[in-house]
Amino acid sequence: MNDVVTESLIAGQKTRDIVVEIVSATRLSEEEFWERSALGQSLACFAHDPCFATRISFENKRGLPELYNESIRASAAHDILVFVHDDVWLNDYFLVDRLVESFHAFDVIGVAGNRRRSPRQTAWFSAGNDLTPDFGNLSGLVGHGQGPLEGAKYFGYAPAACELLDGVFLAAKKSTLVKSNVLFDPRFRFHFYDMDFCRTARQNNLKLGTSRINLTHQSVGDFTSPGWREGSAAYLAKWGN
Repeated sequence: MNDVVTESLIAGQKTRDIVVEIVSATRLSEEEFWERSALGQSLACFAHDPCFATRISFENKRGLPELYNESIRASAAHDILVFVHDDVWLNDYFLVDRLVESFHAFDVIGVAGNRRRSPRQTAWFSAGNDLTPDFGNLSGLVGHGQGPLEGAKYFGYAPAACELLDGVFLAAKKSTLVKSNVLFDPRFRFHFYDMDFCRTARQNNLKLGTSRINLTHQSVGDFTSPGWREGSAAYLAKWGN
């Protein structure tokens, strides 16, 4: 067996010793989540894999930052945290390996992001506050559809260093977040928590970037609701631009 193959097998074995904690919230009951949600059905496919642990808030009414911060502050040994929406199909059977590889370059990992930040920007993909896509500076690929492996939307080459990441999927090492004192801001319950988190991470010199992780999101986002407008105002009031 040559040295390249041997090193690859050793690296693979080390990856198998890692536990990734999937953190999510759902309005569904525990039974409904595992039977009906995209994330629940996806995780069932990984049930045999000891590399995965879950922290799911069922019948949830609390803001996402509150739940996510609990996992960051928890004393459990799982160091890799994945914050993901419950309407996401995780299609990637090599998810753990891709995360481990991506952490060599980045501290916070997403599947889609923007390589720059613009003044008064109100969405990770926009070039300003009018939600016009910032074509040429986006990175990543996300499937969109009700079933897995549907409607892939290509944003731009990945992996790439980014300033902002889509909150549909965010991964980080708990030890890195704790050391840098980076948490989610509870004032952003369901909107703008991701942009605020990314800016806090960058403010603390953490590196953000996209990874080639295969997933499908059942939603394309809601940018017209009162909650989104309130979040936009709070975000701009906090950061000023």
